[in-house]
Amino acid sequence: MEMTGKITQVLPEKNGTSARGPWRKQEYVIELPGDFPKQVCFMLWGDRIDQFGIREGQELTVSFDLESREFNGRWYTDVKAWRVAPAEAGGPGNIGLADNEPPAYDDDPPF
Repeated sequence: MEMTGKITQVLPEKNGTSARGPWRKQEYVIELPGDFPKQVCFMLWGDRIDQFGIREGQELTVSFDLESREFNGRWYTDVKAWRVAPAEAGGPGNIGLADNEPPAYDDDPPF
């Protein structure tokens, strides 16, 4: 899945240690254009935080996967980005994974 919009917030990085070792994630808010603009919070894990270097105000196309999990009877849904590209670059200028490379995630939060 993909979404294109403007980054309106860069939230503080979170990190910790799970059974599989240290992890880090950072969340971002992107505003999707339209008659009724929507804001979506998505996250990056591990080295992708540094690789993409997302800043507030950037116009980006974000490729992502949705993932839900249950914890103590409640469901939580994550929007995990695996590729980020400038909005005007639809092809070879993409930053991130090649089209045939599957997404990989560092670690899930410890809950």
